[in-house]
Amino acid sequence: MSFWEFSLLLLIFVPLIMLWIFTLGDLAGRRDISGLARGMWAVAVVLLPIFGMLIYFLTRPNSPELAPEPEVRTKQTVADSSEGSTIDQLEKLADLHDSGTLTAEEFAAFKAKLLESA
Repeated sequence: MSFWEFSLLLLIFVPLIMLWIFTLGDLAGRRDISGLARGMWAVAVVLLPIFGMLIYFLTRPNSPELAPEPEVRTKQTVADSSEGSTIDQLEKLADLHDSGTLTAEEFAAFKAKLLESA
């Protein structure tokens, strides 16, 4: 390997590979981009490395740390929540039932428990 080949490798290809790896790592860590969009960005970055990285970094949101965490509503959090009115809690239970998180039997049991305590 000649001096110029080594210089080309060291000054151009190594930084490009590091930037490519950083881009894919950034994509994997984003919570504010859907899985399909992340997959499409990854394909663009792999197939068109320089243009894909350039477009990604120009169009991505600034900081994923400031993106709000998605609210995880479970059966227990709805059943144990004492804040809010009975109607609000019934609406939350109905949303969980409609989304398939609660079965019909669980929905009826939580609803009865909620109405008894009201």
